[in-house]
Amino acid sequence: MVFKLLPAINPPANGSHTSFIYSFIWLDIIMKLQSAIEYLTTYGWALLIIAVAAVVLFSLLNATSAPIQECIMQAGFSCPSVYLAQNGTLSINLVQATQYPIQVSAIGCTNQHAPVDMTPVNNPPSNVIPLQIGANYTFNVQCYTNGTAWSGAIKSVFTGYVILNYTNAYTDFPDTVYGSIRVSATR
Repeated sequence: MVFKLLPAINPPANGSHTSFIYSFIWLDIIMKLQSAIEYLTTYGWALLIIAVAAVVLFSLLNATSAPIQECIMQAGFSCPSVYLAQNGTLSINLVQATQYPIQVSAIGCTNQHAPVDMTPVNNPPSNVIPLQIGANYTFNVQCYTNGTAWSGAIKSVFTGYVILNYTNAYTDFPDTVYGSIRVSATR
């Protein structure tokens, strides 16, 4: 009785059983390879799913614990650090990179894209803060929401604008610069 395993490995009619034995060996190797590939594929998918779940969980946990500190200024200015207190006081470090020195006369923090709720700088006797090219200065200013002083709990988010009034030191032309901020109260 001859079992039909595969059409290609039927025993030859001329009685040569050597190729028939080799066919069984190759069949055994192919079945083992197929089993190994199925094993690796199954565990590969499982490891991939576990890795994706770990990345998602890590990003969710990390996103909720890190304070939000986003600040984007117009060309010529940058804000490498920005902090917001629970009472609404914004500490913002501004770097001046325009082509001329400037004199800052007022700064504001508001949720409106307009020069409202501006705070004049207090630097007697001139009441301006001179900033050379590449210089930085940390301003402390109260943030306002619709004309009311902002305050919030830790991790409360303020989204609005930083408005800077300054005068070009060479031309004496006044200018106003806007920057957008999104910052959470941290202290």
